[in-house]
Amino acid sequence: MSTAVTATGEKPLTSAELRALSVRTNLQGMVRAASHYGAIALFGTLIWLTVSTYGLFWAIPLIVVQGYFVAFLFMVVHETAHKTAFRSRAINLVLGHLSSFAIGLPYEYYCLFHWDHHRYTQDPERDPELLVGRMPATDAELAIAYSGLRQVAFRIGLMLRHAFTGNATAPWIPEGKRHIVVREARLYVVAYLVLLLASLVLHTTLLLWVWIVPLIVGQLFLRPYLYAEHTGCDRTRSAFQNTRTTYTGMVTKWFAWNMPYHVEHHAYPSIPFHALPKLNEIVDQRIVFRGRGYLAVTRETWAWFRRQRRDQVQGVNGA
Repeated sequence: MSTAVTATGEKPLTSAELRALSVRTNLQGMVRAASHYGAIALFGTLIWLTVSTYGLFWAIPLIVVQGYFVAFLFMVVHETAHKTAFRSRAINLVLGHLSSFAIGLPYEYYCLFHWDHHRYTQDPERDPELLVGRMPATDAELAIAYSGLRQVAFRIGLMLRHAFTGNATAPWIPEGKRHIVVREARLYVVAYLVLLLASLVLHTTLLLWVWIVPLIVGQLFLRPYLYAEHTGCDRTRSAFQNTRTTYTGMVTKWFAWNMPYHVEHHAYPSIPFHALPKLNEIVDQRIVFRGRGYLAVTRETWAWFRRQRRDQVQGVNGA
């Protein structure tokens, strides 16, 4: 019986299993996308009705919940970047660009960034996630990193630099793709300016309270989740050692598009989100880093960052 090699060389699946798990479908993606965007539309409506009727203060709990849904549109961007959310490439592209616009992360740029992340996961010299993520030097910087504010500021600044300077150079952006990244950033910026001008002309703060503020608040949920994926894992080529799967509740898995099964995703990135639970049943015992809920994993990753900083300081002092 032939075996299916993972992206990093292991052989936990047969070729038949891989073929069966790799089947893509529009229906699964449509259901997941409809529920995700439906939740955003529902809570956006509740926020606006509450603000209009009772005032902003009473809408704060709704804004926090909305933040979770809006920020986790990142997961839609991620899955459509792999072109596995839907069988249709066109639907992947449309929903990918829409979700990218909603979170301020240009889609074509992210696809290039994420491609290299998969190629060089946990390689400190080549993994883009490690190259752009400076190690926090103090507990205050660490808290800011976990808030997601640093990452949002970097993302916006990068998009503006691409748009206004026409300079899109990075190791993960091939020279032949730079013009695409620049053009995309300019289109995003123009569209944001149009929405801003429309809001000013109409004298409305609708977008501010149902989209912009929730997006910022939602980073408090998204950033610890993203740190859980690789922080503290081994710096090897094996997906079963350099990535963490976090066992969590149904709601989190649903709106994260099953990406808590992250070892499984890195081992076989061509397998769509809806098949990852089945893949987990096959490879579960191979997984080295197994998180038991995001609160526990966040404590682990926070402690890891502090240990790294302490070790660096001791290394400098001992040099």
